[in-house]
Amino acid sequence: MAADQRPLSEVAFLTVAEVAAVMRVSKMTVYRLVHSGHLPAIRVGRSFRVPENAVHEYLRDSYVGVDAG
Repeated sequence: MAADQRPLSEVAFLTVAEVAAVMRVSKMTVYRLVHSGHLPAIRVGRSFRVPENAVHEYLRDSYVGVDAG
């Protein structure tokens, strides 16, 4: 079973504040990423929860390398 197909009971979810701390951005930036669809999230009541692996995947995909040339 692939990592992104784990049962939801095994998925670690982060709050918007926790995601902002990991990414070192503001909570508003996290909300923008969620609303734009760049960062998947689920809604719990009036708040959002973001799968931890989605944060790591977003950061990995957004990485900009520097060519030593």
